[in-house]
Amino acid sequence: MGYKVAVVGATGNVGREMLNILAEREFPADEIAAVASSRSTGMDVEFGETGKMLKVKNIEHFDFSGWDIALFAAGSGPTKEYAPKAAAAGCVVIDNSSLYRMDPDVPLIVPEVNPEAIDGYKKRNIIANPNCSTAQMVVALKPLHDAAKIKRVVVSTYQSVSGSGKGGMDELFEQSRDIFVGDQATPKQFTKQIAFNVIPHIDVFLDDGSTKEEWKMVVETKKIMGAQIKLTATCVRVPVFVGHSESINIEFEEELSAKDASKILREAPGIMLVDKREDGGYVTPVECVGDSATYISRVREDPTVENGLNIWCVSDNLRKGAALNAVQIAELLGRKHLQKG
Repeated sequence: MGYKVAVVGATGNVGREMLNILAEREFPADEIAAVASSRSTGMDVEFGETGKMLKVKNIEHFDFSGWDIALFAAGSGPTKEYAPKAAAAGCVVIDNSSLYRMDPDVPLIVPEVNPEAIDGYKKRNIIANPNCSTAQMVVALKPLHDAAKIKRVVVSTYQSVSGSGKGGMDELFEQSRDIFVGDQATPKQFTKQIAFNVIPHIDVFLDDGSTKEEWKMVVETKKIMGAQIKLTATCVRVPVFVGHSESINIEFEEELSAKDASKILREAPGIMLVDKREDGGYVTPVECVGDSATYISRVREDPTVENGLNIWCVSDNLRKGAALNAVQIAELLGRKHLQKG
């Protein structure tokens, strides 16, 4: 007997990717429901490459009773209204929005990093998926932290427009086309021109001058890996369609050479080390699209601090940063608690 799984927000970028990954990984589901808002009701969405089409159901009328797992990719607004209803009906919610990430009664999970935290899901029947930029970073940090204990992290992100949804991807395409034909590139979703430009601003500004995206990386990392880690972030939107990149500087309590760090990363779950120290011997966002791995390159020692390293981290933000991590949480939940299929 398999699971009954509902994908909420099934017509969006992340929701569609969730359906793809459920099919790709052959998740043991007897039934899959594609659920979305009323404007998408009745649409057909594809269940991966199985050839099976799913008719989209209206979230306003969907009954979560009898469903085992709901993967939410609908944003904080719909999640706030419908996730508690699903959880109350006995359906475990795995939420991709920011709504529950810092709720002390909701575990924030990256399966390669803190799988033991999933035991706390019963308090609310809800599990949170971290921010996309946080998810790939902690996958890289965890094995190094286990080896030499991290004191401080300085991270600069280079985040693709898909992190802001379909509208962001459309804006990059439209502005690029406008510039090529000599028209003016007018910002709509972003605060400034994104085509052939970079914008050091993701989410709203906070009182201390940081943005909410930067704040998320700090507090989520502490919740996942431990409050003792100091972290500062600068988050930048770049004209890339899919794939987030990060330049990560790490200071350890104990000595860790680049050679030893590379060996650790090579053997760590979820990581692919590509670091040849030659032209092209590293991974860029274009090469990670559609892949499940978090890629690490440019591993080198930082001589300006005691026990310091620099690494370059790249991942498909729609997969590990969102849909894949959610499905991996569902797999972990099944193995440890629900035990069907």
